[in-house]
Amino acid sequence: MVTLMSYAFNSQALSFPPQFSLHATHTVPHHLCFSLLKLTSSGFIGEKRALFWRISIQHSRNVFILSKSSRQSGDFTETGHIIPIFEVLGLDERVTQDILGRNPSLELLPVKLIRSRIHGLLSVGVNEHVLSRLISKYPDVLTAEEVGLLIEFIHDGLENKIESIQIERLLMGIEPRFIGGFDKKVNLLIQNGIPQEKIAHILNNVNLSKAICLKSCEEIQRLLSFLSRFDAVGILAKRPVILNYDLDTQLVPRIGFLQRLSGGDTDAVGEVLNRLPAIITYSVEHLQSQVEFFRSYVGLTDMEIFKIVLVFPNVMSASRQRKLQPRIDLLKECGLDSGEIYRFLIKAPLFLGLSFEKNLSHKLAMLVKIGYAHRTKDLAMGLGAVTRTSSENLQEVIDLFLSYGFSSDDIVAMSKKHFQILQYNPRSLEKKMEYLLEEMDREIGELLSFPAFLGYNLDNRIKHRYELKKKDAGDEMSLNKLLSVSTKKFSKTKKQLAEVSCSFGEEGADDML
Repeated sequence: MVTLMSYAFNSQALSFPPQFSLHATHTVPHHLCFSLLKLTSSGFIGEKRALFWRISIQHSRNVFILSKSSRQSGDFTETGHIIPIFEVLGLDERVTQDILGRNPSLELLPVKLIRSRIHGLLSVGVNEHVLSRLISKYPDVLTAEEVGLLIEFIHDGLENKIESIQIERLLMGIEPRFIGGFDKKVNLLIQNGIPQEKIAHILNNVNLSKAICLKSCEEIQRLLSFLSRFDAVGILAKRPVILNYDLDTQLVPRIGFLQRLSGGDTDAVGEVLNRLPAIITYSVEHLQSQVEFFRSYVGLTDMEIFKIVLVFPNVMSASRQRKLQPRIDLLKECGLDSGEIYRFLIKAPLFLGLSFEKNLSHKLAMLVKIGYAHRTKDLAMGLGAVTRTSSENLQEVIDLFLSYGFSSDDIVAMSKKHFQILQYNPRSLEKKMEYLLEEMDREIGELLSFPAFLGYNLDNRIKHRYELKKKDAGDEMSLNKLLSVSTKKFSKTKKQLAEVSCSFGEEGADDML
């Protein structure tokens, strides 16, 4: 594989075996030089051998130097020789004459060079129908050095991974002269941290004219440097379309708006960009309208709004009429004030994005069914907890508690103490309850006073601590004391128990609990 970083056009690679004598009789214009491909496959229209020509270098200008006898023997593209080539592409004699009239330099080239260029364009995916329209629109595509370099770069640097539709759109969209430096501009992406394996994906998902060809190397570098300030160059691989945008009129104002909203927290803005690159696609006017809703309708400060954006960037895309306002109205009906709404949204940001008809309404009905009262803060908190689980999972959790003898009132009471129990995996819950009953020999009713037991890791926390405490201090200890104490304090207590056990025996150690 030819790496993009090391890719460079090698003029020596285009020195081919001579097919004619060399005399200074015809000089091809500079823009025709290096327009050949390094092709070793057969020529166009059934040629069985490679079509190679020698390029001579003179005083830093690259020219074709052909003898008069070569021209007379048909090496050049006289009209009669080029018509059959163009006819294969569906171009009649009238169109061919028009093309030659707009690009007289075609008559200075050997027929085989034109065949090679056509073969090269076909080899990178341009189909014959598009190619005929392309030649009619931009005859220079057959002679321009920039096109030859582009084809070679696609072959060698990009391993032909660019989709044909992208190449066709590029060549049909702009004049060949704007394609120059394509490889250098692509290499800038790699130099600024884009993985090479992501380059083809990026190029296949941008407007190559806007993103690459019509921007200078300096403009592309400025864009990349700007994104790097937010550690966000990598978002181009997630959202390549960002390369299409203009730095000064689109990216700077949009990201600048987020920067001001955050109070100048560049790292936090970078986190938002990396979590949701698509946020850059929204206009400043759209972002302002979303923020204004939370300012005026909810009563939040800019910093509070940004913190919600930080945990749930998709809030900037949610419809105010269909999602935001109805959900805020529901929270207000449950008695939540601005501060409580803010804390609710920080803990349950998905509440703003889920469908009410397909998701939230079903969960709301289940909560009311087990005993949650309408329009209460407890109902709001319960609804916030179950945004992180599916309706099916919630029903399984409720059924599991009922199967262990808990009543609906018990489930409501436990969930009010520890709302997260409604979102836990039912299979994980069952394993912990079985361990509580069978290994710890406790009553299931102990969960009523300490439902948070069900939130601890079974192996790393519950089993580990229970086995250590059981050995040192016996079985008589509360679940709360066993699990909620910090790791540091637990380790200190364990050390003290060990010391007491050594000095006074296990009975003295028991008295310390």
